[in-house]
Amino acid sequence: MNVTEQLKSFYYDKIILLLKSSHHAMDPSIFKYIWRYSRQSQLVVLALVLGSLPFYFLMLDLPRAIVNGPIQGKGFETSDATATFLSFSFAMPGFLQSLFGTAKSTIFEGFELAREPYLLALSCSLLLLVAVNGIFKLQINTLKGRMGERVLRRLRYQLFDRILRFPTAHVRKVRQAEVASMIKDEVEPLGGFIGDAFVQPAFLGGQAITALLFIMIQSFWLGLVAGAVVLAQAFIIPKLRRRILELGRQRQLVARHLAGRVGEVVEGALEIHAHDTSHYERAEITGRLGQIFRLRFEIYRRKFQVKFLNNTLAQVTPFIFYSVGGYFAIRGRMDIGQLVAALVAYKELPSPVKELIDWDQQRLDVQIKYESIITQFNPDGMIAPELQDPDADDDAPLTGMLNASRITLEDDAGVKLLDGVSFTFDVRSHVAITGPVGGGQDYLGLVLARLIFPNSGKLSIGGRDTALLPEAVTGRRISYAGSDSILFPRSVRENMLYGLMHRPLTPPVIIEEDPRQEAMERSEIRRSGNSRFDLRADWIDYAAAGAQGPYDIDNQIAAALDAVMMEEDVYQLGLRGCINPEDHPSLAENILQARKALLEMLRDPEYAALVAPFDPERYNHNATLSENLLFGTAVGTAFSTVNLIGNTYFQWVLEESGLTPELLRMGFAIAETMVELFADIAPGHPFFDQFSFIASDDLPDYQEIVHRAGRIALEQLPESDQRRLAALTLDYVEARHRLGLIDAALEQRVLTARRLFASRLPVTYRGAIEVYDPERYNSAATLLDNILFGRVVYGLAEAQSRIGVLIGEVVGQLNLRWEIFKIGLNFNVGGRGRFLSTIQRQKLALAKAILKRPDLLVVNDAISLLDVRSQQQILHNIKTYCDGRGVIWIGGQPNLGRNFDQVLVIEDGKIAEQGEFEQLSLNGKYLPQLLAVG
Repeated sequence: MNVTEQLKSFYYDKIILLLKSSHHAMDPSIFKYIWRYSRQSQLVVLALVLGSLPFYFLMLDLPRAIVNGPIQGKGFETSDATATFLSFSFAMPGFLQSLFGTAKSTIFEGFELAREPYLLALSCSLLLLVAVNGIFKLQINTLKGRMGERVLRRLRYQLFDRILRFPTAHVRKVRQAEVASMIKDEVEPLGGFIGDAFVQPAFLGGQAITALLFIMIQSFWLGLVAGAVVLAQAFIIPKLRRRILELGRQRQLVARHLAGRVGEVVEGALEIHAHDTSHYERAEITGRLGQIFRLRFEIYRRKFQVKFLNNTLAQVTPFIFYSVGGYFAIRGRMDIGQLVAALVAYKELPSPVKELIDWDQQRLDVQIKYESIITQFNPDGMIAPELQDPDADDDAPLTGMLNASRITLEDDAGVKLLDGVSFTFDVRSHVAITGPVGGGQDYLGLVLARLIFPNSGKLSIGGRDTALLPEAVTGRRISYAGSDSILFPRSVRENMLYGLMHRPLTPPVIIEEDPRQEAMERSEIRRSGNSRFDLRADWIDYAAAGAQGPYDIDNQIAAALDAVMMEEDVYQLGLRGCINPEDHPSLAENILQARKALLEMLRDPEYAALVAPFDPERYNHNATLSENLLFGTAVGTAFSTVNLIGNTYFQWVLEESGLTPELLRMGFAIAETMVELFADIAPGHPFFDQFSFIASDDLPDYQEIVHRAGRIALEQLPESDQRRLAALTLDYVEARHRLGLIDAALEQRVLTARRLFASRLPVTYRGAIEVYDPERYNSAATLLDNILFGRVVYGLAEAQSRIGVLIGEVVGQLNLRWEIFKIGLNFNVGGRGRFLSTIQRQKLALAKAILKRPDLLVVNDAISLLDVRSQQQILHNIKTYCDGRGVIWIGGQPNLGRNFDQVLVIEDGKIAEQGEFEQLSLNGKYLPQLLAVG
């Protein structure tokens, strides 16, 4: 085989795949797109439009018949004269006249009516025609609306689908806020136009032409004048509006960039505060807002100029009708009925003409927006849809040799990130890839996981080109964990199971009151081209994780978390979680047993001083003032710390117990102390979170309050100032803050207020607080607080850790650890895992990667923040967990390579050396240097 044939064989499948991918490009024209996906519905609505035009013509003609006939008396010259109503007949063709001997065929002879009944019959007919035309409009608009929303749903889904096919390099460049804004907001105007794209010009054009023809039938000259004005409007107005559309396109781009910039500011909030660049950001946003203001104002100015001209042209025709038409009527060249009918018809003409002009402007505007949107969703290198076929998994494991042949990867500037990389090893072997920072090993990890495609070269596993493997294979057989792995704002369990949710494995159990609604929704999904899979089905591939089903998947999750040394962290999250006793009755009961067991332990003099238990008859110096007042945990917002001072019932309790002036005095003392201590500390300093009652942003406000209080009595301060001062006391803990603000007398008043609060609590607030009761589980408190039933005493050395040991013993004795661990799995990690520490995020991402037991695990600097000992332990655990399966370990400490079958050293995007660790560490050129540095 010559070189040319080899190249053809090598790139044939890739070229075919790219050609297939190009066939899935979106239509460049909005009209082609709409017609492609709504052709049948458009034809149905167009048929209704055509069917409505005869009724519209009759509605225009009836006023003439009413005025000329029964009102003016034409045909009713005698007192006994009658007129025929509802007579239906038609003229017969010439060849049938001789056959039937008559020129007219009568279908229904109608009714003979006198003048007044005839007037009433025509008037009722006019009313009926108005209703019929209204029903036509109702049906047409309803069908248009459904059709528009259906195609809009398809468009949004296709745009989202294309996001999932973006190449990884492009995903890293796009601004999340801009892409989300385009799918959510920018396509919204397209929905209104989709239903009007073909129907509106047919419907409005038909109405306008019908009205114009009707006017010409009454008077050719009046019709000619009306037509001339309409043509002038149709030519001049769209010309003037083109500049408005161009300004609108510019405004759309500027607004999109504004959304992206706001997203960047939100993500970079820490950097902004760290470098005091908030005023720069405000100025930058001010410039963008000014640009939008100028564009929008120019659009408004031009829009109303066009509106003025359009309205002026529209009023020219009535002037001509009244003057010229009146002149014709006076001269007898036109009867009054014709003039009235022409005026009524013209009254119907401006509306469709104006709407047609608006439709033309909307057409141009929507086409610009559509082109702008699809341009952003059509980057080079889109993943072919065939590679995301969910049914393409052949269920065969990846075996054989992993072979990289001259892999080259370039960035957008043409700089080579990988340069001719070649190597071979068994896919089930354990390989370490190391090198200096920036050597290219991280990009090689992305290529090995098939997350990015090289510019040239070939990567194959068992002779199968990975570039041609569908995601149904690579996403299930290869797993990747990197330092920048993303966690979704879901629970720990849901994030762990995310890697197992490839497609639904069991049908959903649907409990639907209305089967027709379910059938309608399935039909809409099909007609909108959305995903055929039901989200309510069970998507989890339990077998891939080594589980039998949902009842034992938590065991596999625990094993994976244990391998990355995060099982204890999840257990601690469980201790700090809350449960509903109705959902977990046995656990709630066992927690109460743990409370009693801990209480017994605390009777030991060695531990007695560690916890200050909740006692209804005593003030707890280690709890906040609000906890002492409520003696319970707030449920909802009514008695939350933020809203407590503003609660009317709580205010009444404070007044009745004489605490209002005391809290005001305490609040002023706290504010005065904080202002004095933190006046010279920079905003954002950690001391504010650790010691201050006042946020750094609020400190200037309290400085002003303290200054005002120095001139007048506290009771004379504005009510808003008094409330802010009183609110500072709610989080005050005497044992922690030690400002000496609570004495024995105040403690007694707080206890009096506590009893008053509980005894007079209104019925509407009964569910707003969970009172501390030693015999009841507190559903608003955490598991830890329920076991502790008190507060750890401040100031005692190692009190927290010693109590943690005691609670661990109690939990172990009652076999509660597993149940608490499962509660920890329900913990929501927040967006990007922000409720976890950085190390916990890295561990959880790695645990998710190993849970699906891949044939090849690629760990790309995934636990770089951990200490060396922890990295070594996790590596040992991972190798044991993935025994018999391939592991590629990239980055980390170079000496970790001694645990692997083979080591590859990458420098400047090239393979510097490869072989066994012992061999390279003794005889190699680059690995000894890395070991010396690392």
